[in-house]
Amino acid sequence: MSRLTRVLSSRRRFSPTTSPEKDLVATKKWDAVVIGGGHNGLTAAAYLARSGLSVAVLERRHLVGGAAVTEEIVPGFKFSRCSYLQSLLRPSVIRDLELERHGLKLYRREPSSFTPCLDGKSLLLGPDKDLNQSEIAKFSKKDAIAYPRYEMQLEKFCKFMDFIIDSPPPELVHDLPSLADKMKDKFHKSAFWSRCLQHVVTLGQKDMVDFMDLLLSPASKVLNNWFEGEVLKATLATDSVIGTMGTPHAPGSGYVLLHHVMGETKGERGIWSYVEGGMGAVSSAISKAALEAGVHIMTNAEVKHLLVDVNTKEAIGVVLADGSEVHSSVVLSNATAHKTFVELVPHNFLSDDFLLSIRNLDYSSATTKINMAVDRLPNFKCCKSSSAEGGPEHVGTIHIGSESMEEIDVAYKDAVRGIPSRRPLIEMTIPSILDKTISPPGQHVVNLFVQYTPYKLCEGSWHDPVVRETFAKQCFSLIDEYAPGFSSSIVGYDMLTPLDLEKEFGLTGGNIFHGAMGLDSLFLMRPTKGWSGYRTPLKGLYLCGSGAHPGGGVMGAPGRNAASVVIQDLKRS
Repeated sequence: MSRLTRVLSSRRRFSPTTSPEKDLVATKKWDAVVIGGGHNGLTAAAYLARSGLSVAVLERRHLVGGAAVTEEIVPGFKFSRCSYLQSLLRPSVIRDLELERHGLKLYRREPSSFTPCLDGKSLLLGPDKDLNQSEIAKFSKKDAIAYPRYEMQLEKFCKFMDFIIDSPPPELVHDLPSLADKMKDKFHKSAFWSRCLQHVVTLGQKDMVDFMDLLLSPASKVLNNWFEGEVLKATLATDSVIGTMGTPHAPGSGYVLLHHVMGETKGERGIWSYVEGGMGAVSSAISKAALEAGVHIMTNAEVKHLLVDVNTKEAIGVVLADGSEVHSSVVLSNATAHKTFVELVPHNFLSDDFLLSIRNLDYSSATTKINMAVDRLPNFKCCKSSSAEGGPEHVGTIHIGSESMEEIDVAYKDAVRGIPSRRPLIEMTIPSILDKTISPPGQHVVNLFVQYTPYKLCEGSWHDPVVRETFAKQCFSLIDEYAPGFSSSIVGYDMLTPLDLEKEFGLTGGNIFHGAMGLDSLFLMRPTKGWSGYRTPLKGLYLCGSGAHPGGGVMGAPGRNAASVVIQDLKRS
């Protein structure tokens, strides 16, 4: 009888805990242990438990969610401390885990984008096609005509990407036990490539060439071929660099442009939403689904290293920071690939070549997140009238310091020299404009996603409070140029530099995607070639986080896909 088909002797519901269930977690042998209670780890755990497996999730921090958390840093204000928008969460995950029943509530943003200009102009964009045409026409009538065709092309490419995102990569499977398993594996791979070919045929040669052009070209080239207006191009180009240490002029940046428009909200493609209660509500809903399925979640449970059977060279559990041992048949890691293989796997169980490939992964980051409590909404001087209740300019993402692609590139070049951008690229969001649960009446939560801030500074250190405060004020002063008096509205703020993101949330190098999303780090190359299928060189250990296919973002796909591979392997054992 396979491990998967064993009937559990008991099934109870538990809340995330450290005690008294800690003794149970440490004394029982689990079918699967998940390192890290981020949204992907929770997703994997939920799918595994729903298949009949006993599962324990071990989370280092005091709350689950990883980078998708809500925390009250300033009293009365609830911050989505890292991730701050929802769109990429796979519809199948929402549906399968019944996340709406578990409390997930989304607020559709319309309009979705606002770019103020220092010359008094502005650009609003959103799902309203008439609004887009009239707004873009203020800058270029030619662009207003081209924009719907641009959106249609991206949507066509996104449909092609859906299949790839929702499927485990057709990676070579090592050490299959029987000829029947080998033949079955070959059949599955053939079926995958056959479906890919069907999608290619459906696209046609012209669209496929355009798709390859988007994947391989700099975003600037793609956008220059479509549009002439600098403000529109810069607004769209921000999607190609968000979370990266890159420029719109970098080859391959077109893919990241696509990555940020491939999501949806309630079936509407490309619509980003705010989550009621902040992004922690996404993790909360997934954790409730997991708990309902029988998963045990333990917080304040830092994993020190894996337990490995020296004879079979298989992962058989983990050792916690307090010395407790948790035994399991398999281990799934929601940590970064670097954290997993370099820090958690004991020495001498992985080859030097494999470890070298992991150490050479690109974890560069230039991201700082500033979460703020303010006593009033910003009043943008390019807007003729402003209500205390807010206007359309406050609803979507507000692009500060991105009036041209060259402006973005200059900010990037500062960071390459080890200098925080003198005029940083800022994406401002105000979720409290729609979500009234996260701030006191009349006051607001403002999120700033800021680039570029190098991990290592050429002068000074992010550990220095003066350096931190100086850069924060630099960001606030830039916003003041567009919305005079903004700085005086700030009640308090929380600042997370790349070092903070690494230390507090375990994001190696401060990279929000668990590693760069360049073409050399995607699909069959993620995290490294030969090991893209969630399995790892250490038998019994699997990757289930954003460092695995299809990559970063609050998506849930890596967790769900990894769980499907684990279930498949346990059926064979």
